[in-house]
Amino acid sequence: VPGNYRTQLWDKQSESFLPSTPGLGMHVEVKDPDGKVVLSRQYGSEGRFTFTSHTPGEHQICLHSNSTRMALFAGGKLRVHLDIQVGEHTNNYPEIAAKDKLTELQLRARQLLDQVEQIQKEQNYQR
Repeated sequence: VPGNYRTQLWDKQSESFLPSTPGLGMHVEVKDPDGKVVLSRQYGSEGRFTFTSHTPGEHQICLHSNSTRMALFAGGKLRVHLDIQVGEHTNNYPEIAAKDKLTELQLRARQLLDQVEQIQKEQNYQR
């Protein structure tokens, strides 16, 4: 599962959120449904993380700021933009096509099969 995030700090003078300074870091921790830590790593003010879990179910993703010395905790605000891709959206289809030497039609068939599989998984989950 790939995830991207970026942070913004509240600027009192301009009264808007501005990109965070490079000094701000984030700790990303991911736990599987059994509470086992799948990922625990320090990143910068924006970054990309990936994890693989072999346990189906709800995962917990926690992002913690590593800095209490910044104005963040003195009445400041921190905005975090988080984008997570799951299921067939995690596949890089142009890379798959190049590696497996697939035609456009074969690649589209692969995408449709992946989508059908995700629909079946979602239906089984809902049941």
